[in-house]
Amino acid sequence: MTNRTYREVRLAARPTGPVTDDLFEIVEVPVPEPGPGQVLVRNTHMGLGAVMRSLMDEHNGVPIPSYEVGAPLHGHAIGEVVAAPGTDLNPGDLVEHRLGWREYALLDADAATRLDPDLMPDPAAYLSQGSTALMGIERGAEVRPGDTVFVTGAAGGVGTLAGQVARQFGATRVIGSTGSQQKADRLIKELGYDAVVIRGAGPIEEQLRAAAPDGIDAVFDNVGGEQLEAALALANRNARVAIVGALASQLSQDGTTVKVAVDSLSLLIRSITLRGIALYNHLDLIPQWNRRFAAGLRDGTLTFPHARLQGIEQAPRALRELTEGRHLGAVLVEF
Repeated sequence: MTNRTYREVRLAARPTGPVTDDLFEIVEVPVPEPGPGQVLVRNTHMGLGAVMRSLMDEHNGVPIPSYEVGAPLHGHAIGEVVAAPGTDLNPGDLVEHRLGWREYALLDADAATRLDPDLMPDPAAYLSQGSTALMGIERGAEVRPGDTVFVTGAAGGVGTLAGQVARQFGATRVIGSTGSQQKADRLIKELGYDAVVIRGAGPIEEQLRAAAPDGIDAVFDNVGGEQLEAALALANRNARVAIVGALASQLSQDGTTVKVAVDSLSLLIRSITLRGIALYNHLDLIPQWNRRFAAGLRDGTLTFPHARLQGIEQAPRALRELTEGRHLGAVLVEF
């Protein structure tokens, strides 16, 4: 190994509002030497997610440790093994782990998962959020042939795949929500959505009634707030509602939790299932998704919408732009 130092991104201060570049610092540090049972990985790609904004707060409300001020951030990454003494990993192996935001990662070998380098057409596809999409569609909303499905936050890394997966499970009408007409047009033209409601273009419930005149059978909710309330208002009898994310609260400008008004009697009368569902309880879906995604990418039945920024120095910008809704699909950084 020729590099003796590497760069990592640290949290410089906790935010009091939106993500800004001055909340991060990029530091050059020595490359560590792995001890027995450890693996040194040269990271090649990392994935960003809206949950990272929550992790910047001291008390984040999710079952993931908050970032520490002065310490490097963490997140999903893939890379190549440089050295792994006393383990079954070998130099050159492709692995995934949770120590992104740095060019090199030192971790215990059992925290690195070996990946098949030939499975995906592009190794970066291992960083998709499709396992969450599959979880919400199959086990949360239990999408069935003939369903009308509503996916909130449809232009994000999860939503752009959830709509595609809903089709695979037989949905006949897929409706999304997003924040701009430009994204709405792309969701319809490029990703097969039948209709899209636009945040800020009028009451969501009114838009949704026009898009789903026969009501909604399954809901994949990434957002909460007004969009979830509208989905519940239009939910058909025996509809299934999967709560997969809470972007309205995670990305609120003042850090407040966005409440949802629920008419429990109405839900009872219509026999509606409302289910919160998180991937950490469904980790068996990750290898299933990887096989499904690889096959779909190769035969053209699935696509991987994403933005890819180059260089670790772009990581703060990548997270800021993700939280600002600048991109369609997943947001990745390539080192």
